[in-house]
Amino acid sequence: MSPILAVNVLPNGASFSQRLGAWLYDFIILLAIEILAAGLFIALLSLAMQIGFSIEGYQDAGDYLSRHPFLSPFFSLYLFCVGMGFYAYFWSNSTGQTIGMKTWKIKVVNHTGGKITFTQALIRAATAGFGLGNVLVLFDEKNRAFQDYMSDTQLIKTR
Repeated sequence: MSPILAVNVLPNGASFSQRLGAWLYDFIILLAIEILAAGLFIALLSLAMQIGFSIEGYQDAGDYLSRHPFLSPFFSLYLFCVGMGFYAYFWSNSTGQTIGMKTWKIKVVNHTGGKITFTQALIRAATAGFGLGNVLVLFDEKNRAFQDYMSDTQLIKTR
């Protein structure tokens, strides 16, 4: 007996304009979330300063966060993780859609059309290149982006 081969029956992926529209919506939402996350971090730093933590040699908390040899990279990593967590949560634990993707009626699925894993979501977010990976959609016959290939996912249109 010959093995049965699985056939990819997914429709062509979402268009470049749909991806760009969703990216712009999500960018605005993520910017607000990042501002809140940074504000929380600065509030904790200010609280630490009130109870005696010294930032001597720095002008203010912003200067401390941007020039301190340990805290500056940690703060940047923290904000990066907040952004990665935003996409990984919505893509893997929700309907496969961020808020912007719901608006533009697109969602991310795995190669069988199902929900993607958390690992796939992290790979997808890490390889998206801040949205630049979507340029490949303009040249790909199935409208797949770089991050789609790297994470074995596809962004499809919903009804």
